[in-house]
Amino acid sequence: MSSSNAEPSSAADQPSGTEPRSTDDTILDAAADLIVHLGVRRTQLAEIARRAGVSRPTVYRRWPDVRAVIGALLTREILATLAATAQAGRDREAFVERTVDIAVRLRDHPVIGALLRSDDSDLLLEYVVERLGASQRGLLEALRTGIEQGQAHGSIRAGEPLELAAMVLLIAQSTVQSHRMVASLLPEAAWRRELARALNGYLAP
Repeated sequence: MSSSNAEPSSAADQPSGTEPRSTDDTILDAAADLIVHLGVRRTQLAEIARRAGVSRPTVYRRWPDVRAVIGALLTREILATLAATAQAGRDREAFVERTVDIAVRLRDHPVIGALLRSDDSDLLLEYVVERLGASQRGLLEALRTGIEQGQAHGSIRAGEPLELAAMVLLIAQSTVQSHRMVASLLPEAAWRRELARALNGYLAP
């Protein structure tokens, strides 16, 4: 997600009829392109700046190193994925369907996929497993809201909504992270079905 002090990119660099990209987004777009096409280890701050068409000091003023850039990129992409989904109803079935949809989108996201395949697993652990960052909090808030709606509907069991949301996040997150390991055992339809079954079983009254 772009910071509030983001500088607009030059209008000359923008396709006709589109909103100008902020400098933050331009830098993060460049980082995403490098991560997907070159891999995490070959993504360097100088190359991010070059690809974005900005100076290195412009990047340094926003993020101190590549890890911080990737952290900001993950936050932007995860929150954008969350915003792109909608819950069709207020019951457990609608909540689980949206949660599985988000899990699939994140699993198949090119940047997150590149990080999952990277040899630098510590980086993904830091931003996805070991700390509760802005993206995780955004996911938790959306899950908490959906759980509260399901509880009011009577189709989700009683319990502290945030605690249930945290466990739903752990179930879905671990399923996404381990997808490649069990891909031969769980084809796509089975993967979605069994994740939905696990969530329904956990949340049912």
